[in-house]
Amino acid sequence: MTALSAWKPDHVRLAVKDGVALVTLSRPEKKNPLTFESYAELVRLFRDAATDDDVKAFVLTGDGGNFCSGGDVFEIIGPLVEKDAKGLLAFTRMTGDLVKAMRACPQPVVAAVDGVCAGAGAIMAMASDLRIGTATAKVAFLFNRVGLAGCDMGACAMLPRIIGLGRASELLFLGRSMSGDEGLAWGFFNRLAASGELQNAAMAIAAEIASGPSFAHALTKKMLATEWAMALEAAIDAEAIAQALCMQTADFKRAYQAFAAREKPKFQGN
Repeated sequence: MTALSAWKPDHVRLAVKDGVALVTLSRPEKKNPLTFESYAELVRLFRDAATDDDVKAFVLTGDGGNFCSGGDVFEIIGPLVEKDAKGLLAFTRMTGDLVKAMRACPQPVVAAVDGVCAGAGAIMAMASDLRIGTATAKVAFLFNRVGLAGCDMGACAMLPRIIGLGRASELLFLGRSMSGDEGLAWGFFNRLAASGELQNAAMAIAAEIASGPSFAHALTKKMLATEWAMALEAAIDAEAIAQALCMQTADFKRAYQAFAAREKPKFQGN
């Protein structure tokens, strides 16, 4: 058993099969809000993934036709009103740790987004590598609605890179919902699926990723993040090093041998 498949979290659901870890936010009666405890479990889960060679990809989704309504109003928002500046900074750093953990884990993360996807839920979708939505998805960065800035958990850094500065500015200043069709047109969603087929569609993409060269996928994810802040010449040099590393893997040799034999390569992640 892998490290993740052996772990039974108390505040989210986790199932690992055939190299894909399915993570489900499961408080459907409240549209799957986050609590201090579920934040901590998600951070641990994505950090532990860095040392789990058997998990090749993640699918992140929610129960009951919704993705995530953000931080629980009574279990998180209420207590924050009573905290001092030190306590508030500890909380905001903790929420940011979730995005850091998602971006640092080597496995690609596929978000399956239906219904409400708001606040920290929208951030988790944003922080995923791929996003599959539905026509009824409603993605909202609601921070200004509660008197907060839109610069939360990396939103001002990541969202403009996904959908463009003007569109990101509109969502962060107005706090309005982005529909599924709008999210697809703007590039937030990679594709849309029917609600009843959403999880299967996300799992199919994750399974395809899991069947590929995981060492190379991890480098692709790393370089997509690293090259945001690089000049083109530095990025080309960094990619030359990364690709040379991949060329030393057994998977690279397997691909060549399969091509020569007119077969589909069977990657093993080494």
